[in-house]
Amino acid sequence: MSDPLNDPGHQPGQPPEELLEAIRAHKGWFTFLGAALLIAGVVALLFPLVASIAAKVMVGWIMLVAGGINLWAAFQTRSWGSTIWNALIAVLSLAVGVYLAFFPMTGLVALTLLLGLTFAAQGVFEVLIGLQNRQTRGWGFLVLSGALSLVLGILLMFGLPSTAEWALGLMLGIHFVSSGISLLMLSRSV
Repeated sequence: MSDPLNDPGHQPGQPPEELLEAIRAHKGWFTFLGAALLIAGVVALLFPLVASIAAKVMVGWIMLVAGGINLWAAFQTRSWGSTIWNALIAVLSLAVGVYLAFFPMTGLVALTLLLGLTFAAQGVFEVLIGLQNRQTRGWGFLVLSGALSLVLGILLMFGLPSTAEWALGLMLGIHFVSSGISLLMLSRSV
């Protein structure tokens, strides 16, 4: 299979024709998905607490389903020596799932703390990668991005518990808006 980017007729800065054809063929879906994500993002930005609770409940249901599947699998593989450990992991997943899915206001602080820790760790790693690659053009942007992620993570963690009311919903809203706009722009570009 040939690489369209290494094709002698391919012009730099222009997407390969195969990609453009795929986008043209599904332009309606790109437009629909982009508009849906944009609307969902605006709603999440307007109601960040509701979006935070919805995201937390969704994570809870995923944990419930995963825990149920793990528990079923643990009983199906009883001949395996680690059945009891699999069952304990499944019960833990089920307990966390129930906690997140059925108690709307609980768990937001823990998830926001996790989000803050993730941003802070990502920020530290980005700064280190940027400093390690100082000879590469644009390394300063990576350091800046890392520093901003680190500051955002610290602000989320030190602002607890009040940041738990809006942080997840705000991040979800920003993500949906940016994804929706990019899909709409992509569908309009062909």
